Amino acid sequence: MATFVVAHGAWSAGWAWKKMHPLMGARGHRLVTPTHTGLGERAHLSNPDIDLETHIADILGVLFWEDLRDVILIGHSYGGMVATGVADRARDRIASLVYLDAFAPRDGESVFDILPAATRDQRQAGATDGDGWRIPPGPMPTDTPEADRAWAEPRRVPQPARTFSQKLQLKNGALTLPRHYIYCTRRPPDDRFRPFYERAQREGWGVYEIDASHNPHITSPEALAALLDTIAASP
Repeated sequence: MATFVVAHGAWSAGWAWKKMHPLMGARGHRLVTPTHTGLGERAHLSNPDIDLETHIADILGVLFWEDLRDVILIGHSYGGMVATGVADRARDRIASLVYLDAFAPRDGESVFDILPAATRDQRQAGATDGDGWRIPPGPMPTDTPEADRAWAEPRRVPQPARTFSQKLQLKNGALTLPRHYIYCTRRPPDDRFRPFYERAQREGWGVYEIDASHNPHITSPEALAALLDTIAASP
């Protein structure tokens, strides 16, 4: 049995992993899906001061208070930023790090630094259209079934802009723990996660492809559960 902890994506929350809990449990694994401050059921806490460090602290708190060790830490999408910071700060608790179609930042990079320019400009413009500190949700993949869209879209909420603009600061040098990258092959036009997949290939991480769009935990949960089970059994 492995314990998986998820750092979820932007505008999302722990609720988005609902389909995965029974599938992972059936394979003998524990799946922990905390929600970042200001999102999901914690949306009432949203404020302009929430930043990337806030979300890193959220996951570090779960690891400490739940006394979780030998964790396989999953970072999905924006959650790759969070997971990288958590892996840096809690190296004694993390067995391996899985980037699920996610940003895999280097020290000193923010989401805005590593997004394609057109997508970055769109996100920043969205924040200024409202109250200036919240970025409205991006669109879900076009192949998301209508039933899943009807369930998910009302639960996706704006995210504080500083989570995208704050630069990641590694405090303990380069990461050396085992890392894996899962690349979703049904791509949006900007293919924003391909560079991280190619980096993973160059650096000898575990690399995998899944025939799914960007949210396989919603649209392809069986395939994702099987792949995570394979990763849990890998060295």
